[in-house]
Amino acid sequence: MKIFLAGSTGRVATEVLKLLSAQGKKVIAGARRPAAVEKRPHVTAVKLDLHAPVDKLAELVAGVDAIIFTAGSRGKDLLQTDAYGAVKLMQAAQLAGVKRFVMLSALYSLTPTKWPASLTDYYIAKFFADNNLVNQTDLDYTIVQPGSLVAEPSTGLVAKKETLGAIPIGDVAAVLVAVVDKGQTYGQAIPVIAGDQPIAEIF
Repeated sequence: MKIFLAGSTGRVATEVLKLLSAQGKKVIAGARRPAAVEKRPHVTAVKLDLHAPVDKLAELVAGVDAIIFTAGSRGKDLLQTDAYGAVKLMQAAQLAGVKRFVMLSALYSLTPTKWPASLTDYYIAKFFADNNLVNQTDLDYTIVQPGSLVAEPSTGLVAKKETLGAIPIGDVAAVLVAVVDKGQTYGQAIPVIAGDQPIAEIF
C-alpha cells in the first residue's frame, strides 16, 4: 500500500511514519520542510505547499492508495493550511483518482455547541475542512477525532467515546494507521480518547 502523509513533521505524523515504515508500507511524506522529515525505510520526503494550486497538489498524490492528513499550522495559518489547505488536498485527491482520505481532526469538530471558547478559531477551521470532506466530496473518508493530545507513553488502548478526555500522541497515530485500510470505517467520524479497548480489536 502506498500512502501520502500530509504534514509529516508534526508530533502525530512522526509517530505515523514510524508505524507505517515498520509495516513496510511505502510513504510519500509531504512537508513544508522535507529535510526535517525523519529518515526511515520506505519513506520518501517531498515538498508540500498547501498554498499551491489544486492541480499541483494532485501531481503529488497521483498514484497513491490513500492520503492521511495530519498537517496543521499550530494556529499560525488556520485558513490557508488547516481549513482551505485540507479542502484543496481533498480536491486534489479527487482530481488524481485517489479515493481513500483519512483526516486527523479534533474531538467535537462537527459539533459547534461543544467547542471550547479558547479554541474557537481552530475549531472553525476544522469544521470547515471536515464538513467539506463529508458533504462536498465522494471520497472514502474517515475522520479521526482525538481528545486532548498528551506526550505520554502509548498504551494501545482507547475508547470510542465523544467525551472530554486525553489520549497519548502515539495512540492517535496508531488509530490513524489502523483505519487507513479498514473499509468498515469509511464514512465515519470516530471520536477517540484513552480507554481500555485494544486498538487492534476496535478497528
